[in-house]
Amino acid sequence: MKRQRKAKIVATLGPASSDPDRIRALFEAGADVFRLNLSHGRHEDHRRRFEIIRAIEAQAGRPIGILLDLQGPKIRVGEFAGGETELAAGEAFRLDLTPTLGDNRRVALPHPGVLSALKIGTELLLDDGRLRLKVARLGTDFVETVVMTGGQLKDRKGVNLPGLVLPMSPLTEKDHIDLRFGLDLGVDWIALSFVQRPEDITEARRLVDGRAAIMAKIEKPAAVEHLDDILAEADAVMVARGDLGVELPPEDVPSVQKRIIAAGRRLGKPVVVATQMLDSMVHAPAPTRAEASDVATAIYDGADAVMLSAETATGDYPLETVSIMDRIIARTERDPMYRRIMDAQHPTPEATGSDAISAAAAQVAHTLSAAAIVTYTTSGSTALRAARERPEVAILCLTARTQTARRLALAWGVHCVHTKDVSSFQEMVEKACHIAEAEGIAARGDRLVVTAGVPFGTPGSTNVLYVARVGT
Repeated sequence: MKRQRKAKIVATLGPASSDPDRIRALFEAGADVFRLNLSHGRHEDHRRRFEIIRAIEAQAGRPIGILLDLQGPKIRVGEFAGGETELAAGEAFRLDLTPTLGDNRRVALPHPGVLSALKIGTELLLDDGRLRLKVARLGTDFVETVVMTGGQLKDRKGVNLPGLVLPMSPLTEKDHIDLRFGLDLGVDWIALSFVQRPEDITEARRLVDGRAAIMAKIEKPAAVEHLDDILAEADAVMVARGDLGVELPPEDVPSVQKRIIAAGRRLGKPVVVATQMLDSMVHAPAPTRAEASDVATAIYDGADAVMLSAETATGDYPLETVSIMDRIIARTERDPMYRRIMDAQHPTPEATGSDAISAAAAQVAHTLSAAAIVTYTTSGSTALRAARERPEVAILCLTARTQTARRLALAWGVHCVHTKDVSSFQEMVEKACHIAEAEGIAARGDRLVVTAGVPFGTPGSTNVLYVARVGT
């Protein structure tokens, strides 16, 4: 099953997409990676979805990536006596550690580290920025604020603190439990929420211990400030526009999105653009024209993947949403302007043998009108360097590691096949030609540009480029 596009689709599973037939339909419609959102649902629900995905993978014979998204330290107010209250602009409102029900004068904020980090004048955004408070007075276990923008505030609504670096790990006690659960299942990617510093990735990597790849979710201004350092530590990055769009002014989000995508491509790290991409399709059978343009913009910017959240997890039209996203991506990539943009944004190859071979492979494939670039890889690094070049042709990745094949389901342009390793140069060429033809990527007589590392099976040793012809 070869996709007719290069960028990938990540689909979130939930109540609207939990049975085998629906998940299979989403995969066939275009979902390359499935997201398990641990902010919602029980472990047994996620386990059942995981098992369904792996059964579909076995039937389809195509690797499917599974992304476990940790909730992270989401800051929330407590609960109110009536479930909600009304805050009036100009009135005082207290946030404290007292665990009693709140009213229109106070509510619990059960995060001591957050209270201790606040300063006079700090702004707090509540309920995705709909309400705005400013700190007026500090106490040992409370803060007094003034309501700048009022409105209705319900139980457990989120709190954002723009520009404030909080003294807390991105991994809560719940995250530790969820992480162990996901690693025991065998997920391929761990998405780390509310990353602020590169040290957050280092902490998570120690716990993961190589059992999954790590994706940093960029949703705080502090993470944007440390973007290059965070990317150097992470395996991939997500432009999480939900909280990022609350903590940054709306006019800053588009340029930050472009900056993150460019930085990811420069380093050869996959970038996922997420949140509200086709949001109207939660309850409508077709997207707005602005949403279609939003998806296309992420593709023009060079994103590796675009993600659907509520659209497929709880929406009324999950299958239609994946289908239209698939069509938008394919149509965008056929636009001649897309190829010109990819070439104009081409990053300079690093001074390594692997990068030199990857850059040469893209050029040779263009010059010879080859059908595909074939990469042999153990760790996945060779395929990622090939994807960094954004070649005009497909990237057929052959690997003996199932884990690598599944992780690369997220990478731009990579069509991965799990196969036994090769032991000779001739076997390498013959296998590349046979699989390319069998997968519908090349026809008899087509040329292939094959890259590999000799000796075979040595990670990060790409040093061979060979032009082969299918069927000769």
